[in-house]
Parts: sequence; structure tokens; C-alpha cells
Amino acid sequence: MQARFNYRQADPQAFQTMLQLEKFVHECGLDKKLIELIKIRASQINGCAFCLDMHTQDARKLGETEQRIYLLNVWREAAVYTEAERAVLALTEAVTEISKGGVSDALYEQVRKHFDEKEYVNLLMAINTINSWNRLAIATGMSAPYNR
Repeated sequence: MQARFNYRQADPQAFQTMLQLEKFVHECGLDKKLIELIKIRASQINGCAFCLDMHTQDARKLGETEQRIYLLNVWREAAVYTEAERAVLALTEAVTEISKGGVSDALYEQVRKHFDEKEYVNLLMAINTINSWNRLAIATGMSAPYNR
């Protein structure tokens, strides 16, 4: 895919706003590896190669295993994720694909077994932020590989 234009240069203020959301997510207290699992799973669903490339690299730098990264798209069948991670992955899918049924009461209760109200909001912010990044990258034609 050929980049259509550089949205960062086209509107630096919009980019800075996104960076502030990202800063919030990274400073909210959620586990950094969990945040990367959210980013990878949402990016898989959305088909964002640029973000998948970036966040699999970031996850590896945090010590995430290849096995857990590779199995994310089939997390329901893989025994390598904790109950709390499974709840977050289900929430990530439900929010990313919100029009398919929203977040059920059962899913909400499943997540709340592991996370308090503030953490629940922080999870939503992490999910919403990566979905926004995915949409920016896809709509402007950003492609992998991501090189630092």
C-alpha cells in the first residue's frame, strides 16, 4: 500500500491530540504487556498491518513471547492467556466491533471480576485509542513495515 499523505504533517494538532491519548493510556497504570495485547488484537481485527508490525515489536521488547503473540487471533482456543487477559481480549473484540452487539452484561461482569471501575475505563481508553490509530493508519495508507 502506498501512503496517501502524512497525516502528522497535514495536521500536527490532530497528531498531538492522539499522542496525548496514547500518553494517558501508558500512564494509567494498566500492565504494559496487557496494553500491547489489546493493541495487537484490535489491529488484527481492523486489518492494520502498520500497527500490527509496530505493536508486535513493542510487545517483544516488553518480553512478550512469540507463542502468545502468534496465538492472539485464536486466543479462545489457546491456554496461554490468564482469565483476566481473556476477559480483556473479549472486551477488546466487543468494543472494536461494537455494532455486532455491544458489550453484554455478562462480558462486563467477566471483566469486572478482575478490574475495578477506573481500570475498566482505562481499558476502554486503551481499546478506543488503538482503534483510532488503526483508522488513521488505514485511511491514510500507512503500511508495514514499521521501522524505528
